[in-house]
Amino acid sequence: MNHVESRGNDTASGATRQALTFALGEEVYGVDILRVKEIRGWSPVTRIPQSPPAVLGVLNLRGAIVPIVDLRRRFGMPAAEFGPTTVVIVVRVSTERSERTLGLVVDAVSEVCNVNSGDRQPAPDFGAGIKTDFVKGLATVDKRMVILLDIDRLVSEGLLGELSVH
Repeated sequence: MNHVESRGNDTASGATRQALTFALGEEVYGVDILRVKEIRGWSPVTRIPQSPPAVLGVLNLRGAIVPIVDLRRRFGMPAAEFGPTTVVIVVRVSTERSERTLGLVVDAVSEVCNVNSGDRQPAPDFGAGIKTDFVKGLATVDKRMVILLDIDRLVSEGLLGELSVH
């Protein structure tokens, strides 16, 4: 995949955006690098009773209680053992009511890559049966397909339910 060339790319015009890429199984996904606060190794969480299945629990990150979402569960993928490459990507998301911080558990982080607007295609329309509203688009980066995620839509109020953590 592309290496970070510089922070001076014209991101305001949308010509080039930087994405943090990560793996879930054999697929590569990406999120806007500007939404990423930190990347941490996996550590056990405190389970919250009656939380949605994709919400593993919460972590205390420097005094802030942060919900931790397992993206495998969120996508309906088979569970996998958490190993040495399992990480939590801590991101900022905007919901209808507020801005929140939460962690996304992924199999492994790949790298930061540049995604040119010309290399990005809209998500295909699979019809009403398959929800792809959280997919911003698809991009080919170094001959590999990257699924670009809209984390605001991916992590909706419905997913987080009534967890009132910020």
